[in-house]
Amino acid sequence: MGRCAHEHRYDGSWPPPDATGASPSDRGMVAGVAGGATGDDRVVLETERLLLRPWRVEEASVRRELWIERDPRVPPHRRIDADGHPTLAELEEAIRADEPSSLQLLAVELKAGSDPIGYCGLVQGAHGPELAFELLRRSWGQGYATEASWAVLDRARSAGHERLWASVWDWNTASRRVLAKVGFIETAREETVHGTNLVMTRPL
Repeated sequence: MGRCAHEHRYDGSWPPPDATGASPSDRGMVAGVAGGATGDDRVVLETERLLLRPWRVEEASVRRELWIERDPRVPPHRRIDADGHPTLAELEEAIRADEPSSLQLLAVELKAGSDPIGYCGLVQGAHGPELAFELLRRSWGQGYATEASWAVLDRARSAGHERLWASVWDWNTASRRVLAKVGFIETAREETVHGTNLVMTRPL
């Protein structure tokens, strides 16, 4: 995804909260929402290289790896705490409790693989629906975050959303580049005890 994990309004705290660009062909999209799926695969977004779908309980270890890998500059509540929370069991329960919605963080899976490499989707932020993504370090630098984000933008448009937001720490240059590539522009800066947070938006 780049050199550092994406920051967004859904900050990964525990427990988690309830949850005009190029054409699809220009962005590597080969399909939109695949219908007729059931169970864990009720929502599937497909791109040239990726599948975006709901998380499965047995993949909680991947979610925890994302927590472990997070940059030490992110707020402490977004990292594994001294007591080891969130635990694997807590993340498993979070996946069980997740309900299908247009505001949902979907697992990002390589078509050439089987395990997720991270997530991408929408969450409810202070200004409205926000784009959020985070990938495992071993998957950075391949353009996957941009590709997954285009798919989520298409889904958001088809779900009736007219505008999306995103927020990112000013030091997170990799995620800022991804957001710029998919059409987000900076609209405000928020000073926090953890640093400067950039608020970005784009129409759909």
